[in-house]
Amino acid sequence: MKNTILGSIYLALASSIWGGMYVVVKIVVSVIPPLELVWIRFLVAIVALLVIGLITRQKWRIDKRHFLIIIAIGIIGNAISIVTQETGTMLSSAQMGAIITSSTPAFMVIFARLLLKERLTLKKGLSVCLATIGVFLIVGVGHVNLSSKLGGISLLIAALTWALMSVLVKRVPSNYSQIVVTTYSILVALIVLTPFVLPRLYAINISQLTHPTIWGGVLYLGIISTACGFLLWNRGLQMLNASSGGLFFFFQPVVGTLLGWLILGENIGVTFWIGSILILTGVLFVIIEKK
Repeated sequence: MKNTILGSIYLALASSIWGGMYVVVKIVVSVIPPLELVWIRFLVAIVALLVIGLITRQKWRIDKRHFLIIIAIGIIGNAISIVTQETGTMLSSAQMGAIITSSTPAFMVIFARLLLKERLTLKKGLSVCLATIGVFLIVGVGHVNLSSKLGGISLLIAALTWALMSVLVKRVPSNYSQIVVTTYSILVALIVLTPFVLPRLYAINISQLTHPTIWGGVLYLGIISTACGFLLWNRGLQMLNASSGGLFFFFQPVVGTLLGWLILGENIGVTFWIGSILILTGVLFVIIEKK
């Protein structure tokens, strides 16, 4: 019972942190463009993870045969997914960012079938359909401007690539520390993004970076959202089964939407909620699916 309570707290905290992440991104990208923000965020996260890894005396050795998987995880999940996620949030809203990317568990069903040969049941297929309809309902509503539609498409790419990355993670042996795997995958993304980011750093207004809201947001994204969020989530899943743990993913869109409304003054329309309900229903079908 103690493990269940602790695991629930860890998972709820991690998902709530990620829900708040969209509001922070929406504020910080007004000063730091998405690509540069991801790079700085990962730089901060690497330092935090290395400190945690050294304190906990992690074993950093990785077998050569698993390098390609970790490189793929870094490029697909930490580079492409996070860049499109923050770009989509900049172009649309914190609400849309939180809701569309919450469709990730449903999209994982497709990749699990293709890469891991997991059985695709009628319920799983229905969940993907509901999530897809929900996404396109949010992206394609008539009153949404072109920027928000492009943002929605970018967020959809983020959800798909994060789902693919999440399935690839299952190919990494479980005896490796999550701290080590996360550190190496983020390092890969940092290396990949560096040639694109360095020529653009000069354009950032340094004086604006000194504002507490901006540098505080960067620290939140790097240390709290990236480093601590991942570790809390992985630790929580060790204490609960995957089906129960997945339920806590719902904290992300709820927190993201509420904070977007409270802090950014974003409107919550009827169509948005219909699409959200379809997505969350689809994700719930995946979580309660009996194997």
